[in-house]
Amino acid sequence: MNILTAGTDEAGRGPLAGPVVASAVVLTEGQSEHLLRLGLKDSKKLSEAAREKLFSAISEIGVVWRARAASHVRIDEMNILRASLWAMKESVLALPCEIGLVIVDGNKPIPDLPVRQNPIVKADATIPEVMAASVIAKVLRDRTMKRLDAIYPQYGFAKHKGYPTKEHRAAVAKYGPSPVHRLSFNLV
Repeated sequence: MNILTAGTDEAGRGPLAGPVVASAVVLTEGQSEHLLRLGLKDSKKLSEAAREKLFSAISEIGVVWRARAASHVRIDEMNILRASLWAMKESVLALPCEIGLVIVDGNKPIPDLPVRQNPIVKADATIPEVMAASVIAKVLRDRTMKRLDAIYPQYGFAKHKGYPTKEHRAAVAKYGPSPVHRLSFNLV
C-alpha cells in the first residue's frame, strides 16, 4: 500500500489586509513530472501569468488539492503564524484521501495535526507538492484581493495585493483601515 504524501504552503503572511490562504496538495509521479516540465517552482519565483498557467494545468490534470483561508479577523484573534498554521491544518484535513506524511513549508510543525509531518524550510523551492501548494495558495489569495479591490478601490489591492507598499501605506493613512485590514499589524 502506497503512503500518500501531501505538501502544504501558505500565501499572504506579510500583507496588511485580506486573508492568509493555505493549500495542501497530493501529486502522482506523472503529475509532478508534468508540472515540473511546465516550469513549476516556488510561486514567489513565478510571474502572475505563469502562476495562472500552472493553476490551470493543475486543474486540467486532476491534481488532488484543498485550500482554506484564515480571515483578517482570525489573524487578528490568533496572530499571523497561528492563523497560517490553522489554515494549513484545515487544508490538509480537507483532503479527500488518507495522508501518511505532510511536508510543511517552514520551520514549524502544524499543531494538533493527526498526521506525521516534516517541516522543511524552503520546501516550496524543492518539493513539487509544496511548490504546487504554493502556486494554488498564491493564485487564490491574489484573486481574492482583486475581488476586494472592486469593493475597496481606494486601497489598490489589485495592484499590491495588500502588501505594505508605499502606495498602500499612504492609502491607509489617508482613508484609515478598510474592513478587511489586519488591525493587529503595526502598520495599520
